[in-house]
Amino acid sequence: MPLRYLLLLSLGLLRLPTRAQTRPDTTRAVVLPEATVTGYGQRLPLRRTAAAIGIIDARVIAQFSPTALTQAVNTLPGVRLEERATASYRLSIRGSSLRSPFGVRNVKVYYNGIPFTEAGGSTPLNLLDPAIIGRLEVLKGPAGSVYGAGTGGVALFGTPAVAAGVSRVAVGATVGSYGLRRSTITVETGSATSSIRAQYAHQSLDGYRQQSALQRDVFALDTRTVAGPKTTLAAHLLYTDISYQLPGGLTRAQYAADPRQARPGTATAPGTVAQQAFYASRTGLLGLTHEYRFSDKLELQTTLYGSGTVIRTPYLVDYERDTGVGVGGRTALRYRTALAGRVLRLQGGGEFQAGFTDGRSYQNNGGTPGALRYNDEIATTTGFAFAQADYSLPADFQLTVAASYNRLRYRIARVSSAATQPNDYQLSRDFQPVVSPRVALLREFSPNLSVYASVSTGFSPPTLDEIRTSDGRINGDLQAERGTSYEVGARGNFFANRLTYDVNIFDLELRQTIVSSTTSQGIVVFRNIGSTHQRGLEAALSGWLWRETGPVSSPENAQTAGRGLRAWASYAYNDFRFGSYTSGTTDLGGNRLTGTTPHTLSAGLDFSERLGFYLSPSLSHQARIVLNDANTEEAAGYWVFGARGGWRRSFGRLETNIYGGIDNVTDRNYSLGNDLNAFGGRYFQPAPGRAWYAGTQVGWRW
Repeated sequence: MPLRYLLLLSLGLLRLPTRAQTRPDTTRAVVLPEATVTGYGQRLPLRRTAAAIGIIDARVIAQFSPTALTQAVNTLPGVRLEERATASYRLSIRGSSLRSPFGVRNVKVYYNGIPFTEAGGSTPLNLLDPAIIGRLEVLKGPAGSVYGAGTGGVALFGTPAVAAGVSRVAVGATVGSYGLRRSTITVETGSATSSIRAQYAHQSLDGYRQQSALQRDVFALDTRTVAGPKTTLAAHLLYTDISYQLPGGLTRAQYAADPRQARPGTATAPGTVAQQAFYASRTGLLGLTHEYRFSDKLELQTTLYGSGTVIRTPYLVDYERDTGVGVGGRTALRYRTALAGRVLRLQGGGEFQAGFTDGRSYQNNGGTPGALRYNDEIATTTGFAFAQADYSLPADFQLTVAASYNRLRYRIARVSSAATQPNDYQLSRDFQPVVSPRVALLREFSPNLSVYASVSTGFSPPTLDEIRTSDGRINGDLQAERGTSYEVGARGNFFANRLTYDVNIFDLELRQTIVSSTTSQGIVVFRNIGSTHQRGLEAALSGWLWRETGPVSSPENAQTAGRGLRAWASYAYNDFRFGSYTSGTTDLGGNRLTGTTPHTLSAGLDFSERLGFYLSPSLSHQARIVLNDANTEEAAGYWVFGARGGWRRSFGRLETNIYGGIDNVTDRNYSLGNDLNAFGGRYFQPAPGRAWYAGTQVGWRW
């Protein structure tokens, strides 16, 4: 099928000017730096990176509600962050949410360079608060060979950097609809050789739906120091205490009658309110990074981490109490030299993770644990080695060749069960070693235009939650997904960087695709099918409709650098379909992939002026989405509008930011984060209606 596409995207990312640029009476105009990509181990401009990459920074995040990252992440074409219940996130990159009934699957996530995806394959995005995120870089598709196995992509989260020579303390508060109460405090200081940043964020919410309240406390500590002429050390601590209720899915009739209700009970089974369904966890993560420069050409970076978590979650039937620990590390050796008079960059290294979980399941008696159903001890080890070479060819071509070698092992021992004798069940599952290569070629025609093409393969084994479902079943037959991706793209700018664009088309051929379905008790189960064809286009456009190019006349105007009116838009077209897929006697080949939509669009304006006033209206559109493999059920498409504005200004050392916003202005009823192939037609997880918020932040800088 020919792809119909629009040329839209590129988020025109800005940075605050340096201190030298903010001195009074200077005549220097604001310069917009080009985004730098760090994801492939080389700090290269985006235009010189042969891959589809999306980047957002703190400026983009600040255009939306401070309560969640959903809207900011969804400005990236081909990337969807959904929220089934409050803080229950699903992240998909160039694909459906077939494998993501809850949590994150098939996407590798890092936090400040620390592996954030657990050894078992799941990623707890609910631990992150928007206030502690300063940058997100997304590598789309199976192009992250330096990050091991995967067919979805890689997401790299980073905390805000601390400016040298600046010390600062700031406090903030936000209130809003549905009982929103939020507070933050930040303390940071930096010098030429070291920095430290500590941040605490608290958020509570009564919730839009019945049984959807939230309590979350997040503490993040980041330190960095230059320990010697060749050595840099960094440490990152993250602690999150979170609890949120689970309202459950609704049928179409229930959704139409009252989208704010929780899943009601039936004559044979209680609902989520009666069972007090919720998720609660306490998690700590500590990572240490050591960088050593042997010379200007050779450097070694090593990261070690440890984590611990305690989870308790009553579902409709069972009450889970899990305790887990994880350890791991990553090392990368990078070398830069010349071959035949041209630049050659080499890097190689590896990553290892191990996790142990004591998982216990009890009967759920109205939100309290009853009799023990089973107790499992689960050990997981995973690791990979990688290598990559980037070589500058004649005629401004750049060649990239990379590969990773991946291993994974699960060991599950059922030490106690209500149905069997203790110590009588064990499962050991080893996935065969797989080499995942990637080849890419880029041609830079000028600083204003580059074109690239790439071929990459991916290997995505099932996660622990897919092999061991929440009802205690062990699916030992589940196989790993394997895929090959073909991609071409172009990016550049016109009119002296006033208009930027980024566009690509791709074809991901996936085999042994893992799909999910939900039982009558709300248990999600998984199975492999034959194949899927995931083809699409992603595009973005960003341009200045009007831009202030005069001098930055006072320090307070530093926070409105890049003043003017900028328009942006991102669009994705998806033609995702099942290939060979037979369900019983029914041939589903050619059906649209469950959980996908053919069109998504995000667009908006970003206005700021010299007195400190700013406004960021935006819109989001998603076309209809299919809810089951047979394509007989769909969720309606929707348009959602919102805006955030305020006044931001500095008075000497005092910084102020007063803001307010509104989401879902038209009070549109829509479902975000639908349950796929849900038993009894309970597909719908209604999103909040019209919601306002207002807040202020006050800081002191010295």
